[in-house]
Amino acid sequence: QVQLVESGGGLVQAGASLKLSCAASGRTDKTYAMAWFRQAPGKEREFVAAISGIRGTTYHANSVKGRFTISRDNAKNTLYLQMNTLNPEDTATYYCVANPLRTYASADSTYYNSWGQGTQVTVSS
Repeated sequence: QVQLVESGGGLVQAGASLKLSCAASGRTDKTYAMAWFRQAPGKEREFVAAISGIRGTTYHANSVKGRFTISRDNAKNTLYLQMNTLNPEDTATYYCVANPLRTYASADSTYYNSWGQGTQVTVSS
């Protein structure tokens, strides 16, 4: 496992942008699969985006494709989620996840064994 700490959440108006960050510690000798999930009150956890280890291949959920971009800075051991054109349906707690034993990314939350504490994103209309 690795330790993950998210930051960058907040309250914004519809149409605004936010950039979430996730600082990883505990294993920095290799890159591995990481992802973002979100969960809104009363709703199931939802896949947002993922990035693979070695090649950095990215995947985005259809609901955020074209608006959100996942990226990573390996030198800083940090994962990012750039969120543009936010709308109220994006309101949720966003979680950074990782599996240091896996290289390929997945949209399945059970694939990941390390979770951050979450950061709240609230979008007002």
